[in-house]
Amino acid sequence: MTDEHTSLQPTPSHTVGPFYGYALPFPGGGDVAPAGRDGTVTVHGHVYDGSGAPVPDALIELWQADTDGDLAGAPGSMRRDPVNGGHLGRNGVDFTGFARVATDADGHWTAHTFRPGARAGHAPYISVCVFARGLLHHLFTRVYFPGDTQAHADDPLLASLDAERRETLVATAERATGSYRFDIRLQGEKETVFLDFQ
Repeated sequence: MTDEHTSLQPTPSHTVGPFYGYALPFPGGGDVAPAGRDGTVTVHGHVYDGSGAPVPDALIELWQADTDGDLAGAPGSMRRDPVNGGHLGRNGVDFTGFARVATDADGHWTAHTFRPGARAGHAPYISVCVFARGLLHHLFTRVYFPGDTQAHADDPLLASLDAERRETLVATAERATGSYRFDIRLQGEKETVFLDFQ
């Protein structure tokens, strides 16, 4: 090795993540709605980087109100293995309003939940947090549902955006069975609107 090679400094891509796949995902992390309950919908999509390539090691967290618009949630639904203390997954009964899912090799993620109810002055939405390699700070966005035209017009966030930017926050209904697609584009053309909380 030459002196030229030994003097090179690590680049950000060498020093930032991914660190999210080891301990954070858990069995059933995307199953917010208890299995078999009426009204369950699937929300899924891909995470894409600035060049349009899928991000295979992102982590998506979702928070939402219940079907009545209540944000109280439940204290938790995780079960522990009594032998080794590990996570067995959710108990399959309680709705907590929280999901954590990793993207697969194709950058795809899936959650099974209920459509949230509306809170006063807001269209129904699911809050989303994105963790991914190369991001020094996680990103916040929202998933709104199609068909809530008047609620969208009254929602302060959606009303503040032009039509092209607004559409990056609205999921696409895929089938009559209750499946919605919501792709997250970290940069570039049709970049998802991200929120800055201060």
